[in-house]
Amino acid sequence: MFRFIAALAVFFLLLAGVAVSARAQSQAAPVSSAPRFLDLGVSGLFSAGVSSEPDSVTEVLQAGAHDPKGRGFTLQQVEMSLGGAVDPYLRGDVFLIFQLDRIGESHTEIEEAYLTTLSLPHGLQVKAGQYFTEFGRLNATHPHAWGFVDQPVVNSRMFGGDGLRNPGVRLSWLAPLPWFSEAMAGVQHPGGGTAASFLNTKENESFAGYEVRDRPVRSFADMLYALRWLNSWDLSQSATLNLGVSGLFGPNATGSGNRTEIYGLDAYLKWKPVVTERGFPFVSWQTEVMERRYEAGEDKVLLRDRGLYTQILWGFAPRWAAGLRYDWADGNDPRDPMRDRRRRVSPNVTCYPTEFSKLRLQVNVDRPEHLNKDVYGVWLQAEFLLGAHAAHAF
Repeated sequence: MFRFIAALAVFFLLLAGVAVSARAQSQAAPVSSAPRFLDLGVSGLFSAGVSSEPDSVTEVLQAGAHDPKGRGFTLQQVEMSLGGAVDPYLRGDVFLIFQLDRIGESHTEIEEAYLTTLSLPHGLQVKAGQYFTEFGRLNATHPHAWGFVDQPVVNSRMFGGDGLRNPGVRLSWLAPLPWFSEAMAGVQHPGGGTAASFLNTKENESFAGYEVRDRPVRSFADMLYALRWLNSWDLSQSATLNLGVSGLFGPNATGSGNRTEIYGLDAYLKWKPVVTERGFPFVSWQTEVMERRYEAGEDKVLLRDRGLYTQILWGFAPRWAAGLRYDWADGNDPRDPMRDRRRRVSPNVTCYPTEFSKLRLQVNVDRPEHLNKDVYGVWLQAEFLLGAHAAHAF
């Protein structure tokens, strides 16, 4: 009953946002016929490296879809971004991804394609289309904006290799408070390979040994619901703190009526002096903690998984930054590579010749329980940016 009431509440909130948008547009001046300009950008992300284990093992440990996958070279992704104002009321953004797999086959996909309102009153905004779910800090961030070569272990386990993204609609509200405070409520389709903890029914796949089966969406309560509340405070002229809490609620594919819930807490602290040279020096600390509760099988066994990553980046000189990340995850199943206890330490150093390119060297020291030994990887990453590219979120 609680889930149903929460679903109805989100539904009516979204309807209210659309209604307010329609009323605002009906009262606005006619749309200008001036030409609209399109921002176009391309980014390329490549890596080369070695691992102490063969590629068959490395591909399992490097579970992110854009992670380096083995010895030698990896085209992590080429991303084309297109965006601009549709009219005074809407902005459109499209992100297309191109990849080469380990056997040289090309893959193209629509990563994101969505509209965002520009002129709703009272701090409201609606996003609709195919988009990354705003859960925590990293899931909605594109790989070229990451501070490390690969995706954290906990994100790969909770959201799959491609991150959590699906068609849907999201309403956000910027509260009229002395500090930044934004609440978000969204509803998205719960199925497909980009909904790993929900109605993911890829052929020949299972979850924790439980068979996954096609399960149609039978009602509005079967959709995937996302909630997020983000707050930000300026601690001083040089330091800012962000704190967020997120929740996901939806069905999964291991049994009729089975549900999945994922909860998360995230923190981000950045220090930068008032006077800088091209943004340097700086120190930033970022952490996310997550827990998943997954009802599995016809007997609805409750599987609980937990994990976190914590990372620090130090911009110690213009164009140079050093980083250190610690990953931990555990699903209490020492046999399953995606639910065993896992620890990983990743130091790196990054050089930014300009804002349009970077070179990064990273070392991974991995300790997966199912292997019961350390695994070492060394990765060199290169990136270039052409044309326009969106500003990175703070």
